[in-house]
Order: sequence, then structure tokens, then C-alpha cells
Amino acid sequence: MTRTLLVIDIQEDYFPGGMLPLWQAEETEARIVTAIGKARAHGDKIVLVRHVSAAATGLFAADSPGTAIRPALLEVAGDAPIVTKRNADAYQDTDLSKHLVGTTEVLICGMMTQNCVVFTAMSRLADGFQAEIIGDLCAAPSEIVHQVALNALRSKMRVSSASEVWG
Repeated sequence: MTRTLLVIDIQEDYFPGGMLPLWQAEETEARIVTAIGKARAHGDKIVLVRHVSAAATGLFAADSPGTAIRPALLEVAGDAPIVTKRNADAYQDTDLSKHLVGTTEVLICGMMTQNCVVFTAMSRLADGFQAEIIGDLCAAPSEIVHQVALNALRSKMRVSSASEVWG
């Protein structure tokens, strides 16, 4: 089984000083950085995703500092491909599928749990893959929104923790 860790939207706009700081964004980022190291040690591929809006202003506006993927993530991810999306679903109108050739299982984490994580995990374009959400590697605007999204996902697919996946 070949696995790919899909890391969604760990971008400046979701952190303090950005357009929409999320609940536990920095703690989640630190856990993702650790998980990328563990994933690499287990031979898992890494793919980063970033959202860029078509709008000239606001959240993830093209060419704004808020679209930048966080430096710690870029450092640990090395030469991992970066997929740029304009929709919540990371598969929709992107080249994500080409980066998943040979992958059987997609491990999904990132921001925001109730939006981009859910829509990517449940995308019809992902039907050829076994999807698993790594719940402690996701963040949302608040803890309650995060927990509600994870509970809803559990009725549709596997939701686990980083320690369950990599030990």
C-alpha cells in the first residue's frame, strides 16, 4: 500500500496576524511538521495544497502574503509538490491526481476541518483512493466547529490520530 499525506492550506491567513486566525493553528502546525517527518520515515509521500482566491482582496487574495505556505512546513516538506486550488475541494480543477499516481491511501490533514478538509475527503474525484482524516492534524475557527466536522466525517470514513497512523 502506498500512502500520501495531503496537507491542506497551512497558510499565513489562518495564523495570528492573518485574515482568519483559526483555533489552535500554531499547535496544529507543529503537530503537522512532526507528522511530515514521521510520514517520510515510513516512506509516505507528501503533497502540499494551498488556496489562492480569484478575488483581488480578502482571504487568500492572489499575490497577498496570506497565501504563503508557512515556512516551517516548506522546510520539512522539502521537494514535496505544491498543488494550488481555488475551491474547497483540492481535487477540483487542480493537478492533484497526477501527484497521487501509485497512491492507494490518502491521509488528509490541514485547515479548515469543516470546509476544505471535508470537501477534499468526500470529493467524488477521490473515489479511487482510501481516504483517512488525521483529526489532530486539522484546525477550524473554533473547537466546537472542529469536533462537529470530525464527528460527521466519522460516519463516512476513518478518522484517526497521528499516533494511530505513525506510532
